[in-house]
Amino acid sequence: MANYKTVNPATGETVREFDTLDDAGVEAALANTHRGYLTWRNSAPQQRAAVLSKTAELYTERADELARMISLEMGKPVREAKGEVQLSAAIYQWYADHGPALLEEERLDVPGAEESVVYRRPIGALIGVMPWNFPYYQVARFAAPNLMLGNTIILKHASNCPQSALLMEEILRQAGLPDDAYVNVFATNEQIADMIADPRVQGVSLTGSERAGTSVAETAGRNLKKVVLELGGSDVFIVLDSDDMDATVKSATKARLSNAGQACNAAKRFIVTEDFYDDFTRKLATSFESVSAGDPLDESTVLGPLSSQSAADTLIEQIDDAVSKGATLLTGGKKIDGPGAYVQPTLLADVTPDMRAYSEELFGPAGVVYKVKSASEAVELANSSVYGLSGSVWSSDLDSARSVAADLDVGMAFVNEHGTTLPGLPFGGVKRSGVGRELGPWGMDEFVNKKLLRVSKK
Repeated sequence: MANYKTVNPATGETVREFDTLDDAGVEAALANTHRGYLTWRNSAPQQRAAVLSKTAELYTERADELARMISLEMGKPVREAKGEVQLSAAIYQWYADHGPALLEEERLDVPGAEESVVYRRPIGALIGVMPWNFPYYQVARFAAPNLMLGNTIILKHASNCPQSALLMEEILRQAGLPDDAYVNVFATNEQIADMIADPRVQGVSLTGSERAGTSVAETAGRNLKKVVLELGGSDVFIVLDSDDMDATVKSATKARLSNAGQACNAAKRFIVTEDFYDDFTRKLATSFESVSAGDPLDESTVLGPLSSQSAADTLIEQIDDAVSKGATLLTGGKKIDGPGAYVQPTLLADVTPDMRAYSEELFGPAGVVYKVKSASEAVELANSSVYGLSGSVWSSDLDSARSVAADLDVGMAFVNEHGTTLPGLPFGGVKRSGVGRELGPWGMDEFVNKKLLRVSKK
């Protein structure tokens, strides 16, 4: 049964199909990664680091090939895709550079014994359930720290990214990673649930929808398995003031429309103080209108298609629901004529709590703008969301912006930048945006046994 397939979202053409794993394949993945763990955990940290460093090198060498593959499979403009490849390489290299030191023993200054030492040790085979919107980056931030720890990985990628998934597995093999330390599986959701329940698996990390996260967490909870979840977001872009509105609008446009707006931490709600609202809103609508869609494989394309026709349909339904209930459509709001899952950059105003666009995540090139009277009102509106991934505050007054950012109920807050992702910065949210952290040293503190060894004299 071919549940995994490459469908070009720019044309709707099915390019290639892959069969789903059978029962024997499920058992082989479990047995191999468990057996691989028993060996990989005993490898020297410097050996693991060398594999990750070679992986980073290969990502750089094969950047064009990697970029074009995700442009084909999920529609990311190829110039953005190259940036994702570079970021993924940087993550593998960061853990190669810093991982061995992060695994060094930690001596505790606690009296009553000769020594108290904490060792960081791996815990076993892990499952990664990864999404289509950043096919390489999402895997890198899960795989790199855990391979560095000595864990092994069963990787289930999104069903529309099979060739990207195979490329990543191939590169890790080419970099010298043992075959049974990382196994890609074209598995069903039901098969993944069975794997999570298997005693050979010690944890699961999922990046994806709230619905998928709830399902995985429920299965993991029943089986007492550790989870890391990075789910949805309805991130704010708060404008307190601006001494260069054109520059602020340019940042807002990029924060909303990059990757066709298909990012959990993209700016989705623009909250603007009343003195600056009209200027910002007018210029943002004009900026959206200036962005044209095109073939994601064309180097000049800025806006690609959504990942699928169903994704485009869902976004249009959310927009239509808001407009039918009284929202103001400032620009966009329609599918773009022709083949492919293209939607016009869209900006809505006067959105109220009875509309889907108020409470649901808009996963595409559509944003909502709100007018507020004060910074405190901006914070109240921002924190009214059930999500809490990230948010940004824009102002020439850094003290005021810092104060507002500190009050946001999010896992990541930024001042005068939005959604910055770097290998050394923690990534993760609060509330219904998920649990746990990835990247930096925090990424090595999730699926780890912090083992205490205390030695006393008789």
